[in-house]
Amino acid sequence: MTESEKSGTFVVRNADDASAVLADVTDAQVHTLSSNPGVAEGEIVEATISPDPPMNVTYSVVDVTERKTIPVEESEEPPTTQERDLAADQPEGELTTRERAGIGEIHVLTVPEGETENAVADVLDDEATVERAARLDVNRVEIRSEPGVVAVRYLP
Repeated sequence: MTESEKSGTFVVRNADDASAVLADVTDAQVHTLSSNPGVAEGEIVEATISPDPPMNVTYSVVDVTERKTIPVEESEEPPTTQERDLAADQPEGELTTRERAGIGEIHVLTVPEGETENAVADVLDDEATVERAARLDVNRVEIRSEPGVVAVRYLP
């Protein structure tokens, strides 16, 4: 790896036949690729990229060591007892984050009861959900809810 190359975990923000846009999940830096090496929007790639001379404003992929997608899905299951207990101890509009035993995290949000479905939809659509999952190196995200409580589970 040369000094100007960068290795990391990237979320593919946009992709078409000609190019792609990657966002580094660690520092949020965005990199436009001068060509698409076969990645698709929403994928997570472990890669090394290098700036294209002479302007160094676009990048080329030097190596891809891993490609995956991380599904973000709503579950029919209600929040767990632990998640309900966390919600009971926090004011509406707050977020509590807890590490899971092993790998991952649990995020518990308290929302107005009438806004639960909208909050779940926001989490499902938020690029930050996938970026956090990639940073945590988990394989899936599960969202559980009941009126006033949304639990986002980052799971191995």
